[in-house]
Amino acid sequence: MDPTPVAERRLRTIHTHLIATAGDSPSHLRSNPTAAEFASEQGYSVVLPEKLHTGKWNVFRSARSPLQLVSRFPDNPEIGTLHDNFVRSVDTFRDYKYLGTRIRVDGTVGEYKWMTYGEVGTARSAIGSGLIYYGVPKGSCIGLYFVNRPEWMIVDHACSAYSYISVPLYDTLGPDAVKYIVNHAVVQVIFCVSETLNSLLSYLSDIPTVRLIVVVGGMDDQIPSLPASAGVQVVTYTKLLSQGRSNLQPFCPPKPDDIATICYTSGTTGTPKGAVLTHGNFIASVAGATMDEKFNPSDVYISYLPLAHIYERANQVMTVYFGIAVGFYQGDNMKLMDDLVALRPTIFCSVPRLYNRIYAGIINAVKTSGGLKERLFNAAYNAKRQALLHGKNPSPMWDRLVFNKIKERLGGRVRLIVSGASPLSPDVMEFLKICFGGRVTEGYGMTESTCVISCIDVGDKLGGHVGSPNPACEIKLVDVPEMNYTSDDQPNPRGEICVRGPIIFQGYHKDEAQTREVIDEEGWLHTGDIGTWLPGGRLKIIDRKKNIFKLAQGEYIAPEKIENVYVKCKFVAQCFVYGDSLNSSLVAIISVDHDVLKAWAASEGITYNDLAQLCNDPKVKAAVLAEMDAVGREARLRGFEFVKAITLVLEPFTMENGLLTPTFKIKRPQAKEYFAKAISDMYSELSRTDLSQKTL
Repeated sequence: MDPTPVAERRLRTIHTHLIATAGDSPSHLRSNPTAAEFASEQGYSVVLPEKLHTGKWNVFRSARSPLQLVSRFPDNPEIGTLHDNFVRSVDTFRDYKYLGTRIRVDGTVGEYKWMTYGEVGTARSAIGSGLIYYGVPKGSCIGLYFVNRPEWMIVDHACSAYSYISVPLYDTLGPDAVKYIVNHAVVQVIFCVSETLNSLLSYLSDIPTVRLIVVVGGMDDQIPSLPASAGVQVVTYTKLLSQGRSNLQPFCPPKPDDIATICYTSGTTGTPKGAVLTHGNFIASVAGATMDEKFNPSDVYISYLPLAHIYERANQVMTVYFGIAVGFYQGDNMKLMDDLVALRPTIFCSVPRLYNRIYAGIINAVKTSGGLKERLFNAAYNAKRQALLHGKNPSPMWDRLVFNKIKERLGGRVRLIVSGASPLSPDVMEFLKICFGGRVTEGYGMTESTCVISCIDVGDKLGGHVGSPNPACEIKLVDVPEMNYTSDDQPNPRGEICVRGPIIFQGYHKDEAQTREVIDEEGWLHTGDIGTWLPGGRLKIIDRKKNIFKLAQGEYIAPEKIENVYVKCKFVAQCFVYGDSLNSSLVAIISVDHDVLKAWAASEGITYNDLAQLCNDPKVKAAVLAEMDAVGREARLRGFEFVKAITLVLEPFTMENGLLTPTFKIKRPQAKEYFAKAISDMYSELSRTDLSQKTL
């Protein structure tokens, strides 16, 4: 009798029957003549049966690792934790640039100054030893309450080396949410900056678990002394560093299954939920996502996306592994373009909101330049587009004449542009490829999957999808009958995206009920996103299970899809589309682009006292709505997806006014409440218009 375990024999049998979905990538599978009807020579994904004893072939894996989900870096399988990852990089890249900042000690801004991997390693040991000096026990939660800067990463590395759990505190969550997280996670130490210290001190009695506050960038002589009865010590980061340096302690390395961080998701509703992520989760996610990537220490990355969010956290694990230099922005999004020019990064990761603004800004500049310049841009764009479509190298002449000036907006050296957090429209993606050169890719992920679930493969030239599965996970689509999505849909299966593998989080901290809502008994994470499989094993996000609503006539609306269309209109900086089951049409709140509105008013000869007056002018509203209609027709929105009334506002949607999450998604319930009067007025106006038309 064959001693091979039954499961292994079954897997081997399945291996010979793997379906490689048709596509245009080189196959990673050997063909099997006995399973010709199932096999194809190409594909980004492979399909397996969900259970070995049932015949439904519905589980997709990356063709790069079809039989085993990736859980370690193939070239360095000894790396099992974030600590292992950093220790190897300190040894390998000791004298290479690692963390850079433009901010000087006195607060002025200059050129980037750098710490090497070796220097950061030394600082990490000192900070961790400093925490031990203050008696902070292993396994304690350490809060980080400031925006991206070198000290954030140094503290995070210290947490990994000494088995502490880092807990990011969003600086935009406001005191109530910060209080909630500190108490919920039993945070014992908070690293903050001088600006947030006073607010922390004002509610110290509400956060009794905190025993030490460390002020980053603070001066020793400006630190308030608290009475001993407060039970809290306040020290500067530099003091903690020197105390740790004088009392160095050996590392207390974590295990792969130990918790690395509790990442609280702000969510669009309700109380923050703490996603528990292990060291092993991070290593598996980044090892899988970077399997085909080639980075090296000459690469430069700009860090400005919130470190409290999983997208940036995972990127930082990647930069460490490859020895990449990380330059931090000044901390002000309005100065990001200035930082890009100073840093000249080679890797740029962002969100569609920024790419849409870059797209709209360049298109508007081209149109207003007129004449020869506009014709030259269009000729260059079309020539480069045709070359790329046919797999040819475009003439370098077009870059010299037109595109090099545009490339300078991102510093002039970007060779990889990555988009995540929400869908990037295919035409904006194509635009970025043509204008900036290099590779443009898009990924899909969430906090609960330690970032990347899928990503567009190297060499895949098709846009409008989010690629094949991260080799560290498998994906299946589950029927959503109430929305008419099923795995039997033609021409492609559709359903809720479910994910399983070593990247899946351990659950929500102290919340078994919500954990059970998203992870089923077989370990599948239910994302709430609706997807479909395109030819080539490419995943496309088509809807959201939670954010849909019905109009009065029964039509389902996915507002984000419509907002992503309208944001391409030159007048529109941001857009909130609203509808409900009591009304048959959609309305929208438009945060206008101030510069475009001013330029348009000047070209039309409209005089005004201020921009608020312009926003209320019926002629202006009509012009904006007409432009939005044109953009909607171009994107082939269905009739009921067109907004029928708009309100123009000058105020942007921000995290500060409570309308955006830190990943720049609109908080829909909050926006509905914030703009309740405007929404009500628009529907009243629409019903009056309907009545007058019926009586005519």
